Amino acid sequence: MKEPSHIDILLDNLHFPEGPAFDKKGALWFVEQNNGSLNQYYKGILYRHYVGGRPNGIAIDHRDLIWFCDSIKNEIRVYNPSSTATYTILSKIGESPLNLPNDLAFDHLGNLLFTCSGSELKKGDGYFCAWNARMGLHKIDSVRYYPNGLAFNKGNNKLYIAETGTHRIWKGDWDSVSFSWSNPEACIMTGGPVGPDGMAFDENGGLYVAVFGSSSVHVYNDAGILDRKIDLPGSNPTNCAFDPFGRLGLIITEAENGQLLSYKSDQKGII
Repeated sequence: MKEPSHIDILLDNLHFPEGPAFDKKGALWFVEQNNGSLNQYYKGILYRHYVGGRPNGIAIDHRDLIWFCDSIKNEIRVYNPSSTATYTILSKIGESPLNLPNDLAFDHLGNLLFTCSGSELKKGDGYFCAWNARMGLHKIDSVRYYPNGLAFNKGNNKLYIAETGTHRIWKGDWDSVSFSWSNPEACIMTGGPVGPDGMAFDENGGLYVAVFGSSSVHVYNDAGILDRKIDLPGSNPTNCAFDPFGRLGLIITEAENGQLLSYKSDQKGII
């Protein structure tokens, strides 16, 4: 069922927004893919930081550095808001370029995980990676049909990955020390028409999935059962993130209308 949408439009006329994340001072960061910018939304004001390429998913580390996927340059890049410097961390796996980096997250030990979706939903050449400076880059190809958003549960021992090409959400046991993802299982079938994109957990274990093409964010309980749908003004939600300070509720990026949306919620997500 769909529930009444308590949605505020914070910004519109954006150029394919994606990748919302919050820094330590409470500023909201997101990208405009078709504008080559990392955007900072703070106290009602929008600041654009042009980095070129096609930025996609965002993750913010403990130093408030902005890590992002660049799906044109096929790179994992970092932006330093203090110095305004941008630099590349990863661009190849072995001798091959990364295959369209899409979304990324840090685990509880600070390891970087990111998906490489490939350019087609049904081609089956996608994978995800884990990296740190000591272990290097490890490729995991268990989810192949356009792996997209990824999220950790509250215990940080389960890694969830959206596979857009099959409309499935996978979960498996994540070992941060050995970089292993074991016992993967398809736990949720979201339907389409396109499939699941970005996602976020609330503090009670509810999983919020932006289902591209559906005009809604799906909310699943900890058993993987659909609890409700949050109705949206546009068809193409790309991602979502909870405000850890509780001011803006659930932030949703929507690409059809180019909007940054705020859904009223008492949840603060997993911090």
